[in-house]
Amino acid sequence: MTAPAIVIAAGGDGERIGGAKPLRLLAGRRLLDHAIAMATAQSDCCAIAAREVAQIGTVPLPVLHDAWPGAGPINALASAFRFAADQGRRHVLLIGCDQPFLPRDLAQRLSAAIGQHTAAIPVSAGRYQPMAALWQADAPALEAYAAQGGRSLWRFAEQRGAVHVPWLAAEAVDPFTNINDPEALAAAERRLPDREASSTQRS
Repeated sequence: MTAPAIVIAAGGDGERIGGAKPLRLLAGRRLLDHAIAMATAQSDCCAIAAREVAQIGTVPLPVLHDAWPGAGPINALASAFRFAADQGRRHVLLIGCDQPFLPRDLAQRLSAAIGQHTAAIPVSAGRYQPMAALWQADAPALEAYAAQGGRSLWRFAEQRGAVHVPWLAAEAVDPFTNINDPEALAAAERRLPDREASSTQRS
C-alpha cells in the first residue's frame, strides 16, 4: 500500500506560547523538527504548510503557502489537498507542528481504517482530533465548503462522512497532546524522555 502524503501545519501565530511556535525547543530540538522526524518516518511524501518561510526557518521539506490568509487551519488542509494531488497521492495526513507525542503508526492505522470514507479522525480521551486526521484529498469540495464560510475541519469531515477511529494509547500521555503554552511545553520536556524510553523497550 502506498503511504499517504503527510503535511505538517506550521502556520499558526502561537500567541499563547509567545509566538514562533514551530521554532520552540523541546529536548534541544525545534517542535517542527520533532514533527518532521515523525512524518518522514511514516511517509516518503511530506511537506510543511506555513504562511511564510520566516515562520519555520530552514527545513528539509517543501513549504506550502496559505491559500486563504487569515482563514486558520483550513489553509493547511487546502495546501495539503493540493500537495497530495500534485504528488499523485489519494490520501493526506494533516498533523500539527505542536504534537510531539503522535503515534509512530498513525498513518498506517488511519490508512487501514479509512476505506471509502472521506476522512479518518482519531478519537482520543473523548476528543476528536481533526488536526491529526487522514483525509481523501478533494480540493474542489473543500473550496466549496470554504466559499460558504466554512472553517471548521471537524464539521467539514462530518458533512462528508468521516469514520471515527477510537485510539487506545499504550502510554500514559495522550498521544494527541498539543503544545499550546509554556506550561504544556515544560510538561512535554519532562515527559519526552519517558516516552522515548518506553518506545525503545518495545522495539
